[in-house]
Amino acid sequence: MKIAFHGAARTVTGSKHLLTLKNGKRVLLDCGMFQGMGKETDSLNREFGFDSESVDVMILSHAHIDHSGLIPKLYKEGFRGRIFCTPATRELTGILLEDSAEIQEDDAKFSNKRRATEGLPYIQPLYSIDDAKNCMDQFVEVEYGQWFDVTDGVTAMFTDAGHIIGSACVNLRIMEDGRLKTLTFSGDVGRYRDVILKSPQDFPQADYILIESTYGNSLHEMSVTTPEMLLEWIKKACLQKKGKLIMPAFSVGRTQEILFALNQLENENLLPSLDYFVDSPLSIEATEVIKKYSRYFNKTIQKILQTDKDPFMFNGLKYIKTVEQSKLLNYRNEPCVIISASGMADAGRVKHHISNNIENSKNTILMTGYCEPNSLGGRLLSGAKEVSIFGVKHEVNAEIGAIRSMSAHGDYEDLSQWLAHQDPRQVKKLFLVHGEYDVQLDFKKRLSKKDFFDIEIPERHYEVGLP
Repeated sequence: MKIAFHGAARTVTGSKHLLTLKNGKRVLLDCGMFQGMGKETDSLNREFGFDSESVDVMILSHAHIDHSGLIPKLYKEGFRGRIFCTPATRELTGILLEDSAEIQEDDAKFSNKRRATEGLPYIQPLYSIDDAKNCMDQFVEVEYGQWFDVTDGVTAMFTDAGHIIGSACVNLRIMEDGRLKTLTFSGDVGRYRDVILKSPQDFPQADYILIESTYGNSLHEMSVTTPEMLLEWIKKACLQKKGKLIMPAFSVGRTQEILFALNQLENENLLPSLDYFVDSPLSIEATEVIKKYSRYFNKTIQKILQTDKDPFMFNGLKYIKTVEQSKLLNYRNEPCVIISASGMADAGRVKHHISNNIENSKNTILMTGYCEPNSLGGRLLSGAKEVSIFGVKHEVNAEIGAIRSMSAHGDYEDLSQWLAHQDPRQVKKLFLVHGEYDVQLDFKKRLSKKDFFDIEIPERHYEVGLP
């Protein structure tokens, strides 16, 4: 058996790990899109590093685009195998992939207008809306805790990763030459003190482990709560500076966490009387899907639901659906809060809001999660004085801020806790994926002190045998 790392290898996005068995069967773990990689992003997403038709079956850890976003491209290029995931992941992935296709088509049209005037070749989307719809026929739903047949000699079981609704760690049993080998892929590990979701589940002892490492060298700030931090930013941006507070936020997970925090502030009579806009049709759909799976919420939220039927709704909240409504927000002079996708500010409606508001010093752009260094969000956080958006340069006069505590990724203590019930002596090899290389080096040192003796940080397209 061999495994090749075709994405999220010394980078955070683009999760794709391909198992090739001795019997020739090939199992793909995730098929994610690279995001926020600057000029490299498009070329990285156009080349898989393997033949799509050669993949027999796929297992999807969760719905986020950096784990699911290239499934339509895989389908477009000939893949026709089954795609196993949890029920919530299937439902969320369906709306995320269609949204991704729409964004690609819209961005291509927008960019191609400028490229036509400059005599440059047109940009083509990675896949169409039809590709995004058609690939969903390949999905097979499996609940947590059930062993299921994947392909010849391979069975799998999902355990709750606690990252977003439906997120799973993938546990594999592989029989080769009469020997059983076990491999666990973490997907994205959530937090053990998450405000909405249950904690990550324990998982069976594994011979080989692929573990994400996004925050492998840092701890999330816990001394101040998310509602408190949001309140401070709202007061400063909207009440004191009389400007707009623009929050890039992923449609699945982060947006709901923000809405839940704002709902808490209202319940405590602390929420300023303003208009709060969620400018993302996808966020509206995703929120409704997440409400359907309240059984995955933790005990605290279950108790809140007894008195508050909708913990994601509050006075002043308005959902923006049409492009025309979204554009009208740019002409609004009154202070307000705009929550819009994407979280790295590299695509979607939030990119337009930043373009139209970044030069006004009254306004504030508040990042709410991880940003690749080369993404628009990453460049703003690094202190850039000027940024290019849709090919147009803008001076950065708006205030740039960040709330670090809102990440749905576990920090190094969460990741260590996820590994804690494993016997390090039985783990033959630990692979660090889904992280920046310098972070992974720090995390490797920490894990070495916990007696994990064989730890690798694979490069993209690196392939290794698993004896």
